[in-house]
Amino acid sequence: MNTLTIDQIDSFINTGFIKIENAFSTEIAKDCVSLLWKETNCKPDNPATWTQPVVRVGELGYEPFVKAANTPILHSAYDQLVGKDNWIPRQTMGSFPVRFPSKEKANDTGWHVDASFPGADATNYFDWRINIHSKGRGLLMLFLFSDISALDAPTLLKIGSHLDVAKMLFPEGEKGLSFMELADRISSLAEKSEIAAT
Repeated sequence: MNTLTIDQIDSFINTGFIKIENAFSTEIAKDCVSLLWKETNCKPDNPATWTQPVVRVGELGYEPFVKAANTPILHSAYDQLVGKDNWIPRQTMGSFPVRFPSKEKANDTGWHVDASFPGADATNYFDWRINIHSKGRGLLMLFLFSDISALDAPTLLKIGSHLDVAKMLFPEGEKGLSFMELADRISSLAEKSEIAAT
C-alpha cells in the first residue's frame, strides 16, 4: 500500500512539505490532547490557567504519541519518502509548542531550521548543528492533534525554502552550521511564499 501519489512526492521534493490527512485516528488524537493538557498544567475548561502565549512540552513517550507516529499510513509514507529500512520508528514525540490566546507576544515566532545533530555541547540546543545531509534526521514531522485554523497561531512554512537552505549548507560540508549560525544567515535568503500548517 502506498500512502502518497507520485504527484504528492514531486510536490514534497519541490515545496519541502506534504500534508497527510487522517494519518491517525480521532481517538488517538483525543488521547494525545488529554495528555498535553496535563503536561501544560493548564485546564481546558478554565482559561484563567492559560497564563502564557505558548507552553513548551518536551519529548513524550506515552503510548498514544508512539501510536500516532507509527500508523500503517505513516509507515508507508516514510518508506516512500526516506526509503524502506532507512528510518527508525519513533518511540517518543516532541517538542510541543502548545499555544493559547494571549495579548502577550510569544517569544518563538522567528524563522528557523530545526537542527539534527549535537555540536560541542550536546546539552545546548543552540549549539546543535545542521548539514547538507540532514545528518541524524530523515524527516521533520509536525503532528496536529486538534483542528487548527489560520487564526490559531499555526506553524508557518516557507514554500521551497529547503532548496535555498541546502545551497547555503552545501559549502559547509559535514560540519554544517550550528542552529544559531544558520539562524543568523537565513534572513538573507530570498523571500518565499508562506503557508500555514493547518
